[in-house]
Amino acid sequence: MTLGNSKILVEVCVDSVGSAMAAERGGASRVELCSSQLEGGVTPSAGLIEKTRASVSLPVHVMIRPRGGDFCYDGYEFETMQRDIELAKSLRADGVVLGILTIEGRVNIPQTQELARLARPLAVTFHRAFDMTADLFQALEDLCSVGVNRVLTSGAEQTCLLGSRTIAQLVEKSQGRIVVMPGSGIKPENARRLVVETGANEIHVGLRTALPSPMQYRNPRVSMGSAKDKEYERSQVLESDVRKLCTALAQG
Repeated sequence: MTLGNSKILVEVCVDSVGSAMAAERGGASRVELCSSQLEGGVTPSAGLIEKTRASVSLPVHVMIRPRGGDFCYDGYEFETMQRDIELAKSLRADGVVLGILTIEGRVNIPQTQELARLARPLAVTFHRAFDMTADLFQALEDLCSVGVNRVLTSGAEQTCLLGSRTIAQLVEKSQGRIVVMPGSGIKPENARRLVVETGANEIHVGLRTALPSPMQYRNPRVSMGSAKDKEYERSQVLESDVRKLCTALAQG
């Protein structure tokens, strides 16, 4: 997508092969692949990575997050992340998406550096754990120091529209050393405004639509997960929504 003379890269977060294919047909530039989006995304299965890679030609960046919750991990969880990176590489992922913090709310530099080293030559994105740091601008410098390619951020607000001023400052401070990619709350009707306000060249979108389950028989007495009644609802990225957003970015 182009805005003025700049090409805007659109990354779509997906949790299924169908959503990845829809994102590609709609004009996305890249997908971030994860599972359990209700928890903010965790590492997808090997089967999902492999099938998604075989089904789309655009770059696939794989979430490396062993569980939901905070971003301070114990030794076993860190080892799990290392193994998941190795697995993603073997399954021909194009990049990985990760984030590790200290208990003080700073980027865990040694562990982030080790995971980035292990991931090479794949691209490395530091996800919105960044928004949970005590000092965004120090975190930006820390990520530059360990050679991370990009950081996903809402400017430490619930949506990146609310944090657009901070994101613009981060883009300016980055000075081309790292890509600052806004994400959270971006829709076709506000994408162009967000890009203009922040100066970002890449954006991250969800664009999920709730679809009813095709199940004809339903047991109203049982709920399998903590999100009640979600067994009979699923979320999917629709080609039409991705195309609408890309068109909005391309129009003057």
